[in-house]
Amino acid sequence: PTVEIVEYTPKIAGPWQQKLSGCDGVVNLAGAPIAEERWTAARKQELQSSRIQGTAQLVAGIAQATVKPQVLINASAIGYYGTSESARFTETSPAGRDFLASICVGWEREAQKVKVSGVRLVILRLGIVLGNGGAIARMIPPFKLFAGGPIGSGKQWFSWIHREDLVNVILQALENPQMEGIYNATAPNPLRMGEFCRVMGQVMNRPSWLPVPNFVIDALLGDGAIVVLEGQQVIPQGLLDLGFNYQYPEAKEAIAEIV
Repeated sequence: PTVEIVEYTPKIAGPWQQKLSGCDGVVNLAGAPIAEERWTAARKQELQSSRIQGTAQLVAGIAQATVKPQVLINASAIGYYGTSESARFTETSPAGRDFLASICVGWEREAQKVKVSGVRLVILRLGIVLGNGGAIARMIPPFKLFAGGPIGSGKQWFSWIHREDLVNVILQALENPQMEGIYNATAPNPLRMGEFCRVMGQVMNRPSWLPVPNFVIDALLGDGAIVVLEGQQVIPQGLLDLGFNYQYPEAKEAIAEIV
């Protein structure tokens, strides 16, 4: 099979929408990175529009397609639930009230509109994806220098998923016509940040002793510090009910595969 690469700006309508006709399925993971820049007013607008307007344009393209895809797999995030040190969230838990939760609510609302076109919809509320980049890539260098440790208090929940498990979730969503609705794309065993870093140190044969203070993260990310200083304990009840077979259900094995 051939692969055609089409460059486009998701939130802007254009010829790219015509490419949706005849596709078997569509996987939408587009969205500006959450924790790579300080949250200025302009950045917050970009975080919002790249997801909400981007999904709206995608759904509009599907509606116009002569031959519609069978399924849309649309990303959301566990930020939907807000943050808590004590609550336990499943797919039926209500939305939070902070900025990220409001983005996720709008994001999912736009995705839901694809059902008017008769297209099966799977929404994946993504946890922190562990792979060759992202959050864990920033955590590895300090550990290698014997200066690793938790970010902030270490009490915040860290709900994660290994990249290979996420890919397999997406493949199952593409192939299984019975899979529909909202699923938490996380591993079944979330950890608090302090424990995750302890396991990381164990895998790397390094101590986990030097926390990154809150004020450092606040200075770098501003309001965006909530992404790393606060968290949520998320359980993938939908995937567990489906009998999804995790390759990396435990953090130790997931970290070992990456580092």
